[in-house]
Amino acid sequence: MRRNSSKLQAPSSKQRKIILLAACSLQLATLLIGCAKREIKNIDAKGKNIICFGDSITFGYGVSAGEDYPSTLAKMLQHTLINAGIDGDTTTEALKRLESDVLDRSPRLVIIEFGGNDFLKGIPTETTINNIAEMVERIQEEGAIVAIADISAGFLLNQYHAPLYNLCKAEGAIFIPKILNGIITDPSLKSDFIHPNANGYKLIAERIYRVILPYLNQGISVLRENQ
Repeated sequence: MRRNSSKLQAPSSKQRKIILLAACSLQLATLLIGCAKREIKNIDAKGKNIICFGDSITFGYGVSAGEDYPSTLAKMLQHTLINAGIDGDTTTEALKRLESDVLDRSPRLVIIEFGGNDFLKGIPTETTINNIAEMVERIQEEGAIVAIADISAGFLLNQYHAPLYNLCKAEGAIFIPKILNGIITDPSLKSDFIHPNANGYKLIAERIYRVILPYLNQGISVLRENQ
């Protein structure tokens, strides 16, 4: 009786390329699925206002009214923004006004920007991050989206970069990296040793705009789907 026999053959070069491409595609799909799971909390936020909550960088120290970053960002978004920035504010002081300046004002999106004055006053980085984490928690409990503006710029204030990124990743907040990068070291973009001038604030607004716009558009789509 004749028996059928078959031998396993090594894949050809073309077959190996196909296998490798399939493996890479599978890894990419897995990565994308993993990223999709890290969604931004409250993307369907129903609040009315976008609030910029911060210190002198948000307040617009060094420029005339209307040249601060929230005013410029409002023009880009074609949406009224509330500037809740106070010159000289630390995260500890900001927590005391969080309810009145943010939570009581029907927030839809809150852009948090702090750290510079904490650094200047020698407040430990851990304390600063814990204070911002409390802000994030309380704002999200109110049903709003949170975005955190990272004030690091290269090696300057870099101690805040990774902790803020990790906080956003863990809590489902939007991370806006290095808003002062290239500004704090460029005299042509500053009004004094630290603060931006009108062109510097415009650059900050553009950086924030690019990051938050997709989430605002996504939120509008979600709200429409739920209607």
